[in-house]
Amino acid sequence: MHLSEIYIYPVKSLKGISLSEAQVEDRGLRLDRRWMLVDDKNQFLTQREFPRMAIVNISVDRDSLTAAIEDSKKIIPFFPNSNENASVKIWKSRVRARVYAVEINEWFSEMIGTKCRLVLMPEEVKRKVDPFYAVRKFKNIVSFADGYPFLLIGEGSLRDLNSKLETPLPMNRFRPNLVVKESQPFAEDRWKKIKIGEKIFHVVKPCGRCIITTVDQETGERNGKEPLKTLSTYRNRNGKVLFGQNLIAENPGASIRVGDKVEVIENK
Repeated sequence: MHLSEIYIYPVKSLKGISLSEAQVEDRGLRLDRRWMLVDDKNQFLTQREFPRMAIVNISVDRDSLTAAIEDSKKIIPFFPNSNENASVKIWKSRVRARVYAVEINEWFSEMIGTKCRLVLMPEEVKRKVDPFYAVRKFKNIVSFADGYPFLLIGEGSLRDLNSKLETPLPMNRFRPNLVVKESQPFAEDRWKKIKIGEKIFHVVKPCGRCIITTVDQETGERNGKEPLKTLSTYRNRNGKVLFGQNLIAENPGASIRVGDKVEVIENK
């Protein structure tokens, strides 16, 4: 098996970026979900409520992001020019974040179709992973991702799902960070510890899927009830539809690359 695809999503729930290599950090791949859009109550926004977020393209330069949709674009410095901070809510977590200037927030509000603000998670902020699943209790941290630093899916699992669907779906419907080639369908469910290149990852929790998987990532529109309808017939566990596995890095630092060998060190 080897790593066939790497993705980051710098701004939570906006379009992802395909990479040939990425640096592994404690809270996820470098630049992955370090930014997030929040509403006027500082609650996080996602494609669950605003599927149009899927078509906002993000590109990364040396010290800035560029957000673009249709003929409009906005350059966003890595660090806000404003000194404003806010306590933002993501699921059960509340963390301190830096708020961007009015003109950036107005641009996103117009593009998404709702009043919102862009925020950054500062390096000194430590959002903890659920201690029940942590490898190092109360020490593992995560970005603005839903709950864990990395999401992995095997190509064999998507192939198995697509064999049951009328219209096959691309991998981007599931927004993984890491994609593994030459694995058997749902082999990742059995893994406990793996090695990608020189990096070791703990496979800590299956990923419960939501309505975002029904959003076409190219059009930003909901596309019926698939794949949740089909997945629920054979991947339903305790009321959750499972697809993919959440990972925590044992030894952050250095990079992983497309083509890196994937080895199973320990099974569950």
